[in-house]
Amino acid sequence: MVLDIFSRALNNMWPMMAIFLCVVITIRIAYLSMHHKKITIYKEILGLTFIIYMLLLFELLTATDTNNYHGFNITPFAEISRYGFGTRLFYINVVGNILIFVPFGLFIAGYLKAKKVYPVFIVSLIISTTVELVQLKIGRSFDIDDILLNVAGAVIGYLLFKLLKSLKDKLPEFLKKDFIYNILSVILFGLLIYWLANRIGII
Repeated sequence: MVLDIFSRALNNMWPMMAIFLCVVITIRIAYLSMHHKKITIYKEILGLTFIIYMLLLFELLTATDTNNYHGFNITPFAEISRYGFGTRLFYINVVGNILIFVPFGLFIAGYLKAKKVYPVFIVSLIISTTVELVQLKIGRSFDIDDILLNVAGAVIGYLLFKLLKSLKDKLPEFLKKDFIYNILSVILFGLLIYWLANRIGII
């Protein structure tokens, strides 16, 4: 479901994404080369993956709304209660709003090296609130429930980060080497690019 949501966003903005990524990658390579910086492949790939995710996320969040609701809701759970549990609208509007922010919480927790949840909570709250205010000005709606669901997704992402970090700490030392992460990240990023290219019909 979430992959389908992001693929629809990709169809709308892949030309801009391709140009933007070309600019970012070229400048980054030039910077690392000129300043003789050590290149850690998996960190560079994580950064690119986060950029792709954010571009898709904000294309999705600022696209023209497909429902008939346009307004200002500040009553918690008022909109959530409109959707019957297990219905298509429930999965799209409730589960979807949670899941699309899980990667955000995961990335932010890793970037901040967050030991507690509150930095991720605050950042996601600010970002989601800003998105809702912008949506109100572009013909969509401000909905406190969307903020609650997005923040919940980011918190889940933080918990996932903590789980992955705990698992990593228990790995044998040879599996903690950079070259292992480099190989895995290249494979996974290659699969991501293949999926993106396939969704827009390049291959």
